[in-house]
Amino acid sequence: MSARVLLRQINEEESPMKVEVWLYGPLARYAGETIYAHLELDMPAGSTIQDLLEKLGIPSEERGITFVNGQLTAMPGIYPDLGLELNEGDRVGIFHQKSMWPFQYRFGAPIHKKLQEAMKTREGGALHHSYRPLKRGAISSTTKPPSKK
Repeated sequence: MSARVLLRQINEEESPMKVEVWLYGPLARYAGETIYAHLELDMPAGSTIQDLLEKLGIPSEERGITFVNGQLTAMPGIYPDLGLELNEGDRVGIFHQKSMWPFQYRFGAPIHKKLQEAMKTREGGALHHSYRPLKRGAISSTTKPPSKK
């Protein structure tokens, strides 16, 4: 075992830190709740988002939007924050994939640099809406109905 790994292990055992976690929607069940859950967890120093998810038993793929201290760190299908190191007193909000975008962040959510980098490297760049093909004869809100003659 290297000295660096040993030092990290000693630090983790000696200095737990508190992390505030909010789970929304169906993810609240991982804390025994139904709509939302608020937890204060003791985590070893140097813990990451991946460590937090493992402690809670939450599969990363079940996450939707994730915030750390008000910064957007992950979106559905884009999880560059798994290695993000948490610090004493951090606030983590994790939304389920089916949860709506929190209204307070709809216009100008600060985005963590790891997520910005991940979005730049995506094929086609950034995010795109996905639309399912309409059933034959269906009318979407952006399609004008056929004119009656």
